[in-house]
Amino acid sequence: MSPLTLLPFIVLIGAMFLMTRSAKKKQQQAASMRNELQPGSGVRTIGGMYATVKEVNEDTVLLDAAPGVDLLFAKNAIGAVLTDDEYNRIVHGVEHDLKADGSVVPDDASSLTETDEPAADASSGASDDKPLDLGKKDLADKPADEVAEVKADDASKVDDVEPKKTDGEADAK
Repeated sequence: MSPLTLLPFIVLIGAMFLMTRSAKKKQQQAASMRNELQPGSGVRTIGGMYATVKEVNEDTVLLDAAPGVDLLFAKNAIGAVLTDDEYNRIVHGVEHDLKADGSVVPDDASSLTETDEPAADASSGASDDKPLDLGKKDLADKPADEVAEVKADDASKVDDVEPKKTDGEADAK
């Protein structure tokens, strides 16, 4: 057999060796990370739960998920050991590296209603003291005799503009 015909098999065996070697390396790193667990460190399980290590046994880990809530997990269920800063940022929302000159996003919509212009320029001559009239009047706030006058005035305006149609009439062309 010629070496040229064996070349594809050699390349295939070499690729398989490299893939298994990298997988073994990752498994060894994960095992060493799990073996170096210490009480008090923050962890994330493979299910995505964040907790603090309370006690480490040979094959199990006792996690403190919340005050008064202790959970027993297998060591293999620990997905990652987090640094203190990362754990506090994720679980407690504490940011240690906030910049003082950075922009801060407010929790409410008050910044959307404020303007950068002075009040006289922003209002363009309109007064902020009186409410904006959108055309509809609240008839419940007026006395009964004024309500009747307003309704009569509105009815006469409508009658002047266009005669009322009944159900039988239509604009056929």
